[in-house]
Amino acid sequence: MTTAPFGARLDDVVVHFGTSYRMQQNGIPIKDDAGTALDGATLTIRPGAITGVLGRNGAGKTTMLSLLAAFTRPTSGTVVVGPEGAQEDPWENPWITSGTQLVRESGDLMAEEKVATSLKYYADMRPEWSAETAGRLLDLFEVDVRKNPSALSRGKRSAVGATLGLAARAPLTIFDEVYLGMDAPTRYAFYDELLADYAEHPRTILLSSHLVEEVERLFEDVVVIDRGRVLLAESADEMRARGFSLTGTKDAVERIAGGRRVLHRQQLGTTVQVTLEGALEADELTAARGAGVEVGAVPVQDLFVRLTGQGSVQS
Repeated sequence: MTTAPFGARLDDVVVHFGTSYRMQQNGIPIKDDAGTALDGATLTIRPGAITGVLGRNGAGKTTMLSLLAAFTRPTSGTVVVGPEGAQEDPWENPWITSGTQLVRESGDLMAEEKVATSLKYYADMRPEWSAETAGRLLDLFEVDVRKNPSALSRGKRSAVGATLGLAARAPLTIFDEVYLGMDAPTRYAFYDELLADYAEHPRTILLSSHLVEEVERLFEDVVVIDRGRVLLAESADEMRARGFSLTGTKDAVERIAGGRRVLHRQQLGTTVQVTLEGALEADELTAARGAGVEVGAVPVQDLFVRLTGQGSVQS
């Protein structure tokens, strides 16, 4: 019997890395103070949806995904994973971990064993495993399962990881930058396969990627992590409605912009383009068109960059 898609919830989660020591070139050890990966993170992952997990380097994305897969534990706060009405702490919880598949860029393969051995291991671990899907994808990606991972290119290792994630059909499937090693045709083949398999076998899928422009078409929900905190967690449509752009003469653009927060501004000659937070009312949209100001939508990638930027301009 197929298990219902898993959701997840984090409540006020803090993750500290402990104090560590490293050796300097002169042989004298130096202490590195504890760091904070997540700082009061709270969010809910909707079951049965594809959620994009976005954040700059070091924002805490990988730590959050590792918590959901029980690869690590929070310093404080709570993490629960599972189907609606039956969510549990994933740590050392065989039922939850057997239904959660985290795939990282490395593919998480056994380094000293043939790829076929890793496939058998995951097949034994995942109750929903599809051998047919695994075989078809490995043929599509032209992976020789008789080789050890070290004999494969980075792109082929990533392709094996993508195959594991899709073939596992886990109720919670997490891809953490797994496609970075792939070339563009292979990445796009993976995206198409993901959508097709998700449509036939619904589950919860989390996609963490820096290639936002490529994958945003897949997102139903979006989570943005910024400096260890959850900046937003909402539907992709709600995020897209957070901003718009105005392009026109400086005076006209500034008049339409009013007192809205300016996320980005650029000027070429007498033409100004600004990215603004919020949305225009119907009368404002009419006024903008009447003034010759072009109103545009803002892609998820641009909003993510602007919302997490160090120096957003204030109007």
